[in-house]
Amino acid sequence: MAQDSSTVRYDEDSIRSLDWKEHIRLRPGMYIGKLGDGSSPDDGIYVLLKEVLDNCIDEYAMGHGKSIEISMNEGKVSVRDYGRGIPLGKVVDVVSKINTGAKYDSKAFQKSVGLNGVGTKAVNALSEFFKVEAYRDGQAAWATFSKGEILEKSPIESTNKANGTLVEFEPDGSVFKKYNYIPQFVENMLWNYCYLNAGLTLEYNGKKFLSKRGLLDLLERKTDIETLRYSIIHQKGEDIEFAFSHGNQYGEEYYSFVNGQNTTQGGTHLSAFREAIVKAVRDHYNKDYASEDIRQSIISAISIRVQEPVFESQTKTKLGSIAMSPEDDAQTVRTFINDFVKLKVDNFLHMNPDTHNALKKRIEQSERERKELAGVKKLANERAKKANLHNKKLRDCKYHLQDVSFENHQETMLFITEGDSASGSITKARNPMTQAVFSLRGKPLNCHGLTKKVVYENEEFNLLQHALDIENGIDGLRYNKIIIATDADVDGSHIRLLLLTFFLQFFPDLVREGHLFILQTPLFRVRNKKETIYCYSDEEKQAAINKLGGKPEITRFKGLGEISPHEFENFIGEEIRLDPVILDKESSIKKVLSYYMGKNTPDRQLFIIDNLRIEKDIVEEKVLEEVGV
Repeated sequence: MAQDSSTVRYDEDSIRSLDWKEHIRLRPGMYIGKLGDGSSPDDGIYVLLKEVLDNCIDEYAMGHGKSIEISMNEGKVSVRDYGRGIPLGKVVDVVSKINTGAKYDSKAFQKSVGLNGVGTKAVNALSEFFKVEAYRDGQAAWATFSKGEILEKSPIESTNKANGTLVEFEPDGSVFKKYNYIPQFVENMLWNYCYLNAGLTLEYNGKKFLSKRGLLDLLERKTDIETLRYSIIHQKGEDIEFAFSHGNQYGEEYYSFVNGQNTTQGGTHLSAFREAIVKAVRDHYNKDYASEDIRQSIISAISIRVQEPVFESQTKTKLGSIAMSPEDDAQTVRTFINDFVKLKVDNFLHMNPDTHNALKKRIEQSERERKELAGVKKLANERAKKANLHNKKLRDCKYHLQDVSFENHQETMLFITEGDSASGSITKARNPMTQAVFSLRGKPLNCHGLTKKVVYENEEFNLLQHALDIENGIDGLRYNKIIIATDADVDGSHIRLLLLTFFLQFFPDLVREGHLFILQTPLFRVRNKKETIYCYSDEEKQAAINKLGGKPEITRFKGLGEISPHEFENFIGEEIRLDPVILDKESSIKKVLSYYMGKNTPDRQLFIIDNLRIEKDIVEEKVLEEVGV
C-alpha cells in the first residue's frame, strides 16, 4: 500500500551527504552508463577498461610511451603503460579523490579525452579489487583498494622498472552480475585506439595491435575491399582526419571520434561531416543531388581533436556543440569540418577522374533505386498503417507511450518470436514498460540476393520494419536491443538464419552497432521437491543432477511455447542470457550470406558432411567410454 506523502517526514535528518565512492556505487549510471553483463559493447565493464586506457592514451598523445600492455584473466584486468607515471606523492589521490587530476591544466594535456577527473575513481569504486602502481625515475609507489576503500598503500621505494603506470582491477560482481568480457568487443576497442594513434602498439593477452595509416586502415578492416566502388578517399590535416568510400550495401556506415574517443552516438562532429560530404559533392558536380542518394552505401570515418570537448555524458559517447578552442568562438566544429571536407573532396575528385566518375555513377544508381521504390513504399506504408489498427503482431512496450528519459531507452528490447504460443508466454512474462514482442507467422522469406523492394512487398518484413522504425535508417530505432527468440530445434534455427539474413542484407548497420541478439533459453528443467534448476546445456544438466542427487525430475523443453509465463520471468528478466550477433573483422556480409543462404554449393556440402562426421565420432567416443573401452 502506497504511503501518504503528507505523512512522510522531511527535516534535517532527511538530508544526507554521500562521499565520492558511495555516490558512484549508488548511481553508477551517471558515471559509466548502463551496467549490462558484457553482451553489448557499451556495457559498463568495457567503460571501466576504457577509462583506464584513456589515461594511457593521453600519455602517448603527449609524447610519452609507445606501447601499452593489457591482459585479462577470469575477469581480472591489468593495464600497463610506459608514460611518465603518476607523481608518486599523488598515487592515492588521483584514484580516490573526485575532481583530482592533471587535466585541468591545459598545458599538460592540450587535447585530452578525460577532463573531469572522474574516470579512474569510478573504476576504483566499482571494483572488488583495484590496484594502482606508479614508476618514476627509479622510484615507485602503490596502493590497493576494494570498492573504493583503501586497503593498503606503500611508501615511496626504489625500483628498476621502466617509467609508467600499472592499474589492475576486478569489476565488483555485486554490481556487474554474471558479467563476461567478450574478446571481439575488447579487440575492436583496441583497434580504434590504434587507428587514432598511428604508431602506438597495444598488446592484449599476447596479441599485438598496430596501425600505421590511421582511418584508412580502419575502413579497410571494416569492409570488403572488393565491394567498394572506388578507392578510399583518405585526407588528414591538423586536428582532423577523414576517410570514406561507397559500396553496394544498404544503409550508411559511420565511425566517429573526438580526441581518440569513439563517439558511438555521434554528435556535432558527425552531423557536420555528413552535411559536409553532401555539400562538397553537390558543389563539385554542380548538381542538387538528394542527400540520401549521396550518402546511400557510404562507409566512412571522421576524427577530430579539440581543446576542452563538451560531451553530453560522462561516458563521452556524444559530442555537444562547441568551438574548436576556447580562444576561437567563431570557428565552430561545424564550420571547421565543412571547410576542410569541401576543399579536400573537391581537390581530390578533380585530380582523380576515375573516382569522380565512379562516385557519380554510385549516386545516380541510388537515385534510380529510390525512385523505383517510391511507389512500392507508398502502398506498403498504407498497408502497414491499416494493419496496425487491428494488428496483434506487435505488443508494444509502455516506454513509447510515456514521457521517459533517454536512459530508459537503453533498456528497451523487442523479442521476435515464432508463433502465437511462444509470443503469448513471453508477452505475459515480460516487463511491459520496456519489453515488446513481435510475433512471426510461419517462416520468413529467404531474402538473400533480393533487392530492398521485397521488404515492402513482403507483409512480415514490412510490418517488422515499421515496428522497428528503421525504414530510413537506424537513427530512429525504437528498441535498443532486437532479440531473436526461436525454439532450440531445427525449425527454430532455420527461422533464426532467415531473420539474420534479413537484417544483414538490408540493415547491416543495425548489426554492426550491436543491436541484434539471440535469446538463450533453457533446454532442461531439473527439479526435486526442494529446488528447481534450469540448464542451458548437457553439461549444466549433469551438474544439476549431481547437485540434487537421487532421481530428480528432468524436463526437456522442445519449444518456447512449452515454457510457462511464470518460468519465462526467470529468463527475460535480470537473469536474461543474450548472445550478441557480432561481425568479425574477417566477416564479409556478402560472402557469409552467399555461403549459408545461397544455392547449395560444394563448399557448404563438404562443411555439412565434415561436421556430421565429427558429430558421429563424438557419439561413438561417448558410447565406447560408457562401456569401459
